[in-house]
Amino acid sequence: MKEIRKVTTGAPWENIVGYSRAIKVGDVIEISGTTAQGANEYEQTVGIIKIAEKALIELGADLSNVVRTRMYCTDISQWEKIGKAHEEFFANIRPVTTMVEVSKLISPEILVEIEFSAII
Repeated sequence: MKEIRKVTTGAPWENIVGYSRAIKVGDVIEISGTTAQGANEYEQTVGIIKIAEKALIELGADLSNVVRTRMYCTDISQWEKIGKAHEEFFANIRPVTTMVEVSKLISPEILVEIEFSAII
């Protein structure tokens, strides 16, 4: 059986819901839906990607290993702010991605949540 490595960031939701921020199985890394503090969609997206990057590094990878992002936002009209932040980190990596609007996320101040998949 392949070794499973788990990363936690200490976010309160991890213990309340019972999940890991990231899990590595073999050469595959999956990062849970991640949120961050920030005044707007751009700031939150930047914060989210930085949290994911730290988890990737802890598991022996980096953003260049990301092959997929899934972005959930509460207001799709703000897609350009989210997209701008995503592009700043992934312009040369160019993972496949999805961006969809959802009615709400776990807390009203959270505007964006992103999942990441990476392969080493």
